[in-house]
Amino acid sequence: MRITVLGCSGSVVGPDSPASGYLLTAPDTAPLVIDFGGGVLGALQRYADPNEVQVLLSHLHADHCLDLPGLFVWRRYHPTPATERGLMYGPSDTWTRLAAASSPLGGDLDDFADIFEVNPWVDAEAVQIGALSVLPRLVSHPTESYGLRITDPSGATLVYSGDTGVCESVVELADGADVFLCEASWTDSPARPKHLHLSGAEAGQIAKRAGVGRLLLTHIPPWTSREDVITEAKAEFDGPVHAVVPGECIDIRRG
Repeated sequence: MRITVLGCSGSVVGPDSPASGYLLTAPDTAPLVIDFGGGVLGALQRYADPNEVQVLLSHLHADHCLDLPGLFVWRRYHPTPATERGLMYGPSDTWTRLAAASSPLGGDLDDFADIFEVNPWVDAEAVQIGALSVLPRLVSHPTESYGLRITDPSGATLVYSGDTGVCESVVELADGADVFLCEASWTDSPARPKHLHLSGAEAGQIAKRAGVGRLLLTHIPPWTSREDVITEAKAEFDGPVHAVVPGECIDIRRG
């Protein structure tokens, strides 16, 4: 399987990157977009037909989902609109939150069941999407948030932290992963709030504890030094460390 970085800017759209969004492709599986923050729809058009993608949402903060009303417009009103409903997984209130965001009138809801079948994640309950197994785990963030462990038929594993502070569930989720796509929103400091985000050092510590193959850092805001975050992670984790950039493609292989 392959992941293409559509956007990786943390918290807001950056000067050189959309917010969070990752295109996952694999044989015998419809294209999957993991998170759909600002600017992701535009980037997606370079790589896949928006009418054909399925959507996996880690959580419903704006920088992870609010290009979706634009996707709804595309699937309904493109000269060649979507012919089948897409599949969407997300937190328990996904339908309500996105229906409100997509409505043209305050207080109304846009019933987008015509274009997407929405399913809630259940903590630690894997779902099969095409040839891929997707295991969600609740992580530590102020809203209902999930990390995802995605495994292909060969056993190759991608783990996406979503947005999280330090917690045991993200360590367990990442255990032995071939690629760990992990948020690192700031540099390390005891003054940072708990249960919100990870520093570069904390991302490296989790990667080391979990014994991952490669650590890919993401969700770095425009106001955070990428170089400092990378340096922190490398000081904690001896394996390969890299901060992803938009347009980058990463192949995930077992071992």
